[in-house]
Amino acid sequence: MSARPSLTLQRHINASPEKVFGAWTDPQQIVKWLHPGGCDVTLAQFELTVGGRFRTVLRAPDGELHDVSGVFREVVLNRKLVYTWAFRSTPERESIVTFELQADGDGTWLTLKHEQFYDEAARDAHRGGWTDALDGLQRYFS
Repeated sequence: MSARPSLTLQRHINASPEKVFGAWTDPQQIVKWLHPGGCDVTLAQFELTVGGRFRTVLRAPDGELHDVSGVFREVVLNRKLVYTWAFRSTPERESIVTFELQADGDGTWLTLKHEQFYDEAARDAHRGGWTDALDGLQRYFS
């Protein structure tokens, strides 16, 4: 059996790990930078503990809602998050996101790994969304 598709993206962010972690997990900050594909965040909820849930709802320019949620498997404040990821419309396609931060002088290296995609098309669609998201996060701190 072959491995399911995955992707890994890295970015250097001009902010401390604490600030990047906060931007990733604070609903008041997320609405300012998270706009993949021109979407806007309409809901962001985080229970930042192992076993806690998150939910984010984005509205696309055409009005379509993208409702994603999951459960935190690992939480290391200002350093690492591991969580499940599934859209409300396709809960059977659960995948895993690992978000890691490493201090680098005045900045931070962010590594995002998204694993266990249903298929290559899902991986490719997420690559575009995550790339847009990380672009927005970089702009937020520039």
